[in-house]
Formats: sequence, C-alpha cells, structure tokens
Amino acid sequence: MAAWRNGADDDDAAPPARDGCYAERAMWPVFADPKTDFVFKRIFGAEDRKHLLIGLLNALLELEGAHRIVEVQFLPVDQRIAVSELKLSILDVKCTDALGTRYVVEMQLLHVEGFEKRVVYNVAKAYALQLRGGDDYPTLNDVVGVTICDFALWPERDARGAYAIPMLSLWRMQEQHRGAVGLPQLRFAFLELPKYEAGDAPRTLVEKWAYFFREAKNLEVIPQVLAEPPFLEAFDVARFVHFTPEEWDAYDRAKIAEQDARGALTLAKKQGIQEGRQEGILEGRQEGILEGRLEEKRAMLRKLLAARGLTDAHRARIAASTDAAELDAWIDRAIGGVAPDELLGPG
Repeated sequence: MAAWRNGADDDDAAPPARDGCYAERAMWPVFADPKTDFVFKRIFGAEDRKHLLIGLLNALLELEGAHRIVEVQFLPVDQRIAVSELKLSILDVKCTDALGTRYVVEMQLLHVEGFEKRVVYNVAKAYALQLRGGDDYPTLNDVVGVTICDFALWPERDARGAYAIPMLSLWRMQEQHRGAVGLPQLRFAFLELPKYEAGDAPRTLVEKWAYFFREAKNLEVIPQVLAEPPFLEAFDVARFVHFTPEEWDAYDRAKIAEQDARGALTLAKKQGIQEGRQEGILEGRQEGILEGRLEEKRAMLRKLLAARGLTDAHRARIAASTDAAELDAWIDRAIGGVAPDELLGPG
C-alpha cells in the first residue's frame, strides 16, 4: 500500500516524555484513536479546526453546491446538552451554521439499550432548548443529528447478502400514504463503521472518513489515498508526538473508560447467557417431569385398552394428548369398560 510520511523523521515519531523517560517508538502507535472522546473533540471540536468539522458534515450529509456548509459556530457551554453516558459516547461537538441549522455530532462507541431513542431524544431536546422565555416558534431552527457508530446499528441483510440499510443512512419524516418528504425540522444521519467494505482503497469522501476513523490507530504512516485535505490535518492532530504528558494521560483515561464499559457489557452478556442456561435447565427439568407423568398416564391407558381392539390410530390420539386432565378422564372411562372407538373415536 502506498503511503505518505508527511515529512516526519524518526525523532518526530517518538511520543512525548512520560514519567521522565521516552518510550521506544516501536512500543507506541503513531496516531491516537480518533473515535476516542478526547481525540474526537481535539480534531473536530476546536475553534481553529472547525473547517475539519465542516468537511465531515458536508460529506456525511451529502451537501453540494449552494447547500454546502461554509461556516459553523460552536454553541456556548450553557447551550450544550448534558449527557450522563459520556464514557460511552462523545456528545460535546455541537454547532450551528450560517443559516441557523444546529448540528449534534456524536461518536457512539458501544451499542447500549435504547440507543436509537436516546439519539432522537437528544436531537429533539436540542430543538426545544432553542426557545428562551418569550421566543416564538418561528424562531426555531432545524436540528440535524449526525451519529458515527462503532457498531452495526442495523445489521440485517437482504436476500443478496447486502446490508438492508447502507453504511451511511439519512433519515427524515415522510408522509405514509404518498411518500412525500416533509417536516424537515429534525433530521438524522448515521455512519456505521463496521459496514465499511472498501478495504485499503476508499474512493468517496464518506468511505475515506470511515477508513480514517477505523484504521488511524493502526497506521504508522498516512496512506496515499488519504494524503489530501482535510485528512492530512486530521492525522496531524491525532499524532501522539503532538500530545503533552497531560494529554497522554487524558487519552489513557478515555481508553480505560472505554475498555471498562466494553468489559461491563461483555460481562453482563455472559451473565445473562448463564442465567438463561440455568433457567432453561430448570424449565427443562420441570418439563421433563411433567412429560414423564403424562407418559405414565398414556401407558396406563394403552394397557387398559390393549385387549379391546386398540388400533394405531387410537395410539396416535393417546400420544398426541398433552392434557393431564383429559388423560385422567379417559383412564376413568377405560376402567369402566368403555371401548376404544367410543372413547377415542373410530380407529
């Protein structure tokens, strides 16, 4: 694979001093993981790098020509949405463009329960929070939720084996009878990174961004296919050589929080499977005991009717019965001398 080194020499590749010493280059990756909270906001949340966010938004929202975003303004802290799940998700990059449209940009690392509902809630909340005091509804601006998922949110495939919903999906309200698209006030875009299938040869801007998010942490040099703006600058921001010791620590804490969260979800899943197995064993035992009792009743009934012209059809009806009360009633009547045809129907 062709690659571009961006003029870095061997000394530049070394990470910053940590605990009074320099780590060996071979021991540390060159680029930090852009999906991590700290790095994601370092690349896309800084005022002097908002052009990187503009490039990402234009690509994921497929904006062209006069519809392209040319300027964004980051919202003040007091207008940002407080979210408790920050160890699983980045939700701090929020901005508004020149037309007033607001964007909630999120990197979601883990698929947690109720995730889709939370995305809709956060976008709706960002829409509602625009009203201040006596403001009128006409002052409300559209809100677009842009979510990058490090998991397949919709993993279903069609008959041909292709994903039913593509890697990049755009959502808005639609009239159900005629299919007219309207009510554009709330819109959503999802980029599902596991659905990336272009390998080392991404072609479109969307594929290149997906490749960047997926592979940056694994690369030692910038691949030629990404040796162009805005990816060059995004890689440069993610270089460990530019991290201070404090930033290294912040990155480490973010990665530890991510691993802890992944571990907690894995453990919960294993515990759920084990509990399910235990419940299944218990249910299986109970079902086995019940089936054993039913079979005892069937055997008794067959024995009582054996000398009275019991046919294969009669035996099949007895075997099909799973009602203990029904079998008990048949046994009582068989003890009274009732013939199989009268008891079970024509043989």
